[in-house]
Amino acid sequence: MLSQEIQYFVTGVSVGSIYALVALGFTIIHSVTGIVNFAQGEFVMLGGMVCYFLLHALGIPLWASAFLSVIIVSGIGLLFQRLALAPVRQASIVSLVIITIGASILIRGVVGQFWPWGKEAVRLPYFTQAEPLSFLGAVIHPQKLWVLGVTIVFMVAFHLLLTRTPLGKALRASAINKRAAGMVGIDVGAMALLSFGIAAAMGAVGGVLIASQAVTSYDAGIMLGLKGFLAASMGGLSSQVGAVAGGLGLGLLEAFAAGHISSAWKDALSLSVFLLFLLIRAQKLPHAESEH
Repeated sequence: MLSQEIQYFVTGVSVGSIYALVALGFTIIHSVTGIVNFAQGEFVMLGGMVCYFLLHALGIPLWASAFLSVIIVSGIGLLFQRLALAPVRQASIVSLVIITIGASILIRGVVGQFWPWGKEAVRLPYFTQAEPLSFLGAVIHPQKLWVLGVTIVFMVAFHLLLTRTPLGKALRASAINKRAAGMVGIDVGAMALLSFGIAAAMGAVGGVLIASQAVTSYDAGIMLGLKGFLAASMGGLSSQVGAVAGGLGLGLLEAFAAGHISSAWKDALSLSVFLLFLLIRAQKLPHAESEH
C-alpha cells in the first residue's frame, strides 16, 4: 500500500537524520584535523545520558537540562582533545585514531560503571507534546521533525561558517596545510581544539534529540558511531552535505529493509553495506596529515 511505503519513507528520514547528525560530527573534526574520531558516538550517548541525569536526578527543567548537557559534553570534548590528542599531535594518523577508539571504550566503561540507573535504557520526554500528524496515510510525530530540522540547521550553519566567515577560512586553511596556516598566524592547535568542541556539542544535541524519541543507554554510542562513520564515509569525510545525504540514505535503506524483509536484518544490512563500501573505496579514503 502507498501509505505503508510513505510510512517507511518517513521512518527512514527520521532515523537517517540521526545518523546524519553523528556523521556531521565526524566531518567537522576530519575537515580540520584529518582525524577520524571514533569517540564521536560516545559524545552523542553522553548528550542524552547527561540530560537525563540533570532532569531526573537534579530536577532541572528539560530545556535547561538539554542546554547544560551540550555545555558539559562540549567541555568533555575540549578536554579530550587537549589532554589526549594535543600532547601526541606529531604521532601517526593511525595512532591518533587508536587513541580515539580507546577514549570511546573508556567513556563507555565509566558511564556504565557509575550510571545511577544501572544499565537499563532510558528515555527523555518529548519536546513537543502535540498529537501526531497525518500525511498521505502515514503518521509523523512532531518530535521526528525536530531531528530533521536540527540536522538541516547544523548542516547549513557549519557550511556557512566554513565558507563565509574568517574563522571558517582559518579552519579550512588548517585542514589544507597546517604548516602554511601556522606561518600566516593561524593557531592550528586552537582550530583543532575548536573543532572538537563543536563536534562534541553537535553530538550532544543529537544525543538529546535521540533520547527524546527513542531510548538511549551507556552503550548506545557503539552502533551510532559506526553508522555515523559509514554515513560520513559514503558522503565524503569532509563534506557536510555529503554526510547528511549519506545519513538519510542509510536511514532509508534500513527502514525499507525492516519493512520489506525484517527488522532483525536492518543492522546486519547496514554493516554489510559498510564492509562493501570499505572494500570498494578503501584505496580512496583520505590519508590526512597528523594534527599539529
